Amino acid sequence: MSGLDEILNIISQQQKQTENNIIRSAEEKARRIESEGDAKAAKAYNDYMKKASVKAETDYKNDCNSADAEMKRKILKCRIEIINSAIDNVIARLDGLSDSEYFEMILKLISRKVHKGNGIIYFGEKDLRRLPSDFSEKLADIVSEKGGTVVISDNAADIENGFILEYGLISENCSFRAIIESEKDNIHDTLARELFRAGD
Repeated sequence: MSGLDEILNIISQQQKQTENNIIRSAEEKARRIESEGDAKAAKAYNDYMKKASVKAETDYKNDCNSADAEMKRKILKCRIEIINSAIDNVIARLDGLSDSEYFEMILKLISRKVHKGNGIIYFGEKDLRRLPSDFSEKLADIVSEKGGTVVISDNAADIENGFILEYGLISENCSFRAIIESEKDNIHDTLARELFRAGD
């Protein structure tokens, strides 16, 4: 082999070695990039799944809370409707009492409302027409015990039942509906405890 051939052979071997080194370096870099890419992809996937899991759990809790709140609103609405219906039934039963029972109850209610002083009591047109013959006498007995007087007005009040008691400028509506409205919260609480004791 001549010197020139030997030189060309050395150059060829060095070129191949250089090419091999470049290829190996490129392959290693590609593997490293691929590995880093896989790690980043895996991290991104895990991060996404964690966020998705947290969001799904939050959405689930929010949906449960929303459904629970809606159910409670519907139950409350149903209970209020039942209680209001019970109140209407009570008023209807009071209106349906016989005259003697009805006015006996009215006298008991009057005894709780009258006091000293001169008062006027107003009844609705229906009650004014059906007052028992001894009602005025019983009323006078009740009022005198309180140290006052009450006269029955000939003018009918715009009420369905009960009465309106007036002392000077102070007037108290004692119709059944007005009494219930003034005590509505307490009545609702009492009826709710009675009506839903078993359910609670």
